[in-house]
Amino acid sequence: QVQLVESGGGLVQAGGSLRLSCAASGIIFSINAMGWYRQAPGKQRELVASFTSDGSTNYADSVKGRFTISRDNAKNTVYLQMNSLKPGETAVYSCNAVRFPMAPGRGRTVIPVFDSWGGGTRVTVSS
Repeated sequence: QVQLVESGGGLVQAGGSLRLSCAASGIIFSINAMGWYRQAPGKQRELVASFTSDGSTNYADSVKGRFTISRDNAKNTVYLQMNSLKPGETAVYSCNAVRFPMAPGRGRTVIPVFDSWGGGTRVTVSS
């Protein structure tokens, strides 16, 4: 079965940077799009960044200009470079395959493929 393992989290001071990694294995079908999510304590999980198979990227408004999602197809790894981190971005960051269904009146949306979430990697941003 598919396995996604996140790493790279840690403690960083506000304004600092971290690079997260998501290594995928055991996928029995082609994964053409991936995304990074985060869930802060007491809050719902939110999509941070994603990319499609053609290299197009999408970012939450709150992270545009500071975060960069990238991938290494040969290594089946997705990265999230996070710069100028803010205390409010303390959360557990997780990766998932994503799909882009159309929603009437809303255009294309981003939906996680796998219902089961791994442990993610914890990011703590101190003030």
